[in-house]
Amino acid sequence: MNIIIYTVLILTIFYFLLKFITNISAKKISKTLRFLIIIGLIILSVLFAIGGKFLLTLPLTLASLALLKLKGMSIFQIISLFRLIQTLRRSGRFSFNQSNSNNVSSISVSEAYKILNLDMNKKITKEDVNKAYVKIQKKIHPDVSPETSRLSSIVNEAKDIVLKDIS
Repeated sequence: MNIIIYTVLILTIFYFLLKFITNISAKKISKTLRFLIIIGLIILSVLFAIGGKFLLTLPLTLASLALLKLKGMSIFQIISLFRLIQTLRRSGRFSFNQSNSNNVSSISVSEAYKILNLDMNKKITKEDVNKAYVKIQKKIHPDVSPETSRLSSIVNEAKDIVLKDIS
């Protein structure tokens, strides 16, 4: 008998909850849902961190960072910037040591395309190159962060090489 009462009670609450949600604007629902997800992820990550479960905390923290923007950069932009740094480090054009900052070797054409995230095999216009260049420079321009001035100069050089290649 208790199961029937609980079922009716739950279905009644569910009915009124759905009726209430239908009267709210979609923008307000999405904003509230995003806020609740962020708060929930932060609470879960704090609980896991207190419990000593660091490996379980990291994905939740990264997921919550993807929803937030830190200093104007989302986690996805940080990942693409990391990929740019890795490409430059593999080519020997970038290192975190100040002793290697005098490296003056030029970028190859294929490296320039990789730096700008462009496909060499496709037909590329100057507008495509400038769009990719601006997208990257918004993230690493020295005005945004003075530590990225070397990266910015490398991206400038890559843009010039690609523009010469398509001309």
